[in-house]
Amino acid sequence: MQALLESILDDVRPLLGQGHVASYIPALSDVDPYQLGIAMLGTDGALYQAGDADTPFSIQSISKVFSLVQAISHGGESLWERLGHEPSGQAFNSLVQLEFEKGRPRNPFINAGALVIADINQSRYAAPILSMRDLVRRLTDNAQIISDRVVAESEYQHRARNAAMAYLMQSFGNFHNDVEAVLKSYFHHCALTASCVDLVRGFSFLANGGRCLHSDEHILTPRQTQQVNAIMATSGLYDEAGNFAYRVGLPGKSGVGGGIVAVVPGRYSICVWSPALNASGNSLVGMAVLERLSEQIGWSVFSPLSY
Repeated sequence: MQALLESILDDVRPLLGQGHVASYIPALSDVDPYQLGIAMLGTDGALYQAGDADTPFSIQSISKVFSLVQAISHGGESLWERLGHEPSGQAFNSLVQLEFEKGRPRNPFINAGALVIADINQSRYAAPILSMRDLVRRLTDNAQIISDRVVAESEYQHRARNAAMAYLMQSFGNFHNDVEAVLKSYFHHCALTASCVDLVRGFSFLANGGRCLHSDEHILTPRQTQQVNAIMATSGLYDEAGNFAYRVGLPGKSGVGGGIVAVVPGRYSICVWSPALNASGNSLVGMAVLERLSEQIGWSVFSPLSY
């Protein structure tokens, strides 16, 4: 497995330099686009890594999975009264669909849905920024995880579109807390920094029936784990989820920091990171890495040979 990861990274390195970093978030615009790392953690505890797998990066929308897990842990099925679990088919920051559907977001991984989840968690926790940081620290087994204040402030200063979504949902009665306070919490979640190694540990419970690998803590029930993985498979890569299912065939979640996390149920959690993005906002090289990995090992959940 170690040799395979190194071979795949060597194979895709010619692609480095293509795509563009997330320059619309000024604090991310100077990230070196030539970085590339991958980590894999098996449900047997075996860890494999290659390239820049220990380099922390801004996890951005990958944090939406952690926020959803936090909301499920205290809200259960009731949270689905406020948002759906259907693919959007629109840009992750679309206002048109939100207006048309009367302020009820399609799923928790588009920005509007993630803001509703943040609003739900804001009602539950006295210090939502710290509670999310501590959850991620616990799941990754890394007490050094932080939220980058410079990145969070940069995103807050360019909050207009996200604020518009929140106020629009508020007008439909689907936003209960102060919009600006929720936005600050949301951006601090997105600004969490973690490495590929951190994230495969943090997502190990989704490959392990809801049980965290290093702590043996039950994070979700098996049924809830299945549901989260299903939403990742259908909605985890912005409006490119169908392409990801076609090319990779695994539940996944991406972020504009260049990270993509994928889950092989019952076997592995995987994280690949390369900062330059394609036109859909997903890591260009990361997509190529996961496609080659899935193809060579036959891990697609849609393959009759997978299990």
